[in-house]
Amino acid sequence: MSVTFDKLPASAAEFSALADGALNNPENTCALFLLALNLFTKDKDAGVAALNILRGPRPMSPMDIQFIRDRLWDKPYLPLAYFDGATPQNNYAPATPYTVQFYPDPRPQDWEAGYMRLFLKTTGADAARGIRLRQKGNEWFLWEYSSVLSGIRIPAAEDPWA
Repeated sequence: MSVTFDKLPASAAEFSALADGALNNPENTCALFLLALNLFTKDKDAGVAALNILRGPRPMSPMDIQFIRDRLWDKPYLPLAYFDGATPQNNYAPATPYTVQFYPDPRPQDWEAGYMRLFLKTTGADAARGIRLRQKGNEWFLWEYSSVLSGIRIPAAEDPWA
């Protein structure tokens, strides 16, 4: 399973246009999450607006915003590290068009009705990272995503040992 984008949104309006009608597919919601995080690194307010779209009826609290800010303040490369072609050696510069691969939940027996987990991989970590989604109607919204924000190997440009 993969999702591809031709370009990265540069504003909340561009993000909103991408998200419009796309949340009926769980992979789209996960891929848009990475774009929202990338937007957050450029413009916090636009990133929060984008994340609120993906969270549906559960908007970001000040604590949620602080959590994301704390994880990304010194790792602006983190959101793009999950896209194809991004490696520590190329400072996590993904290939274009921007494609992200998703992997099914290895433990489907843990599924609950109305929830789903998808996994992403990055060359910056040894293990896949999960995103949990919750369904409302025929749309999928972010529910739990902290593992995607966990640290990864630093890019070569920031590694004094590289």
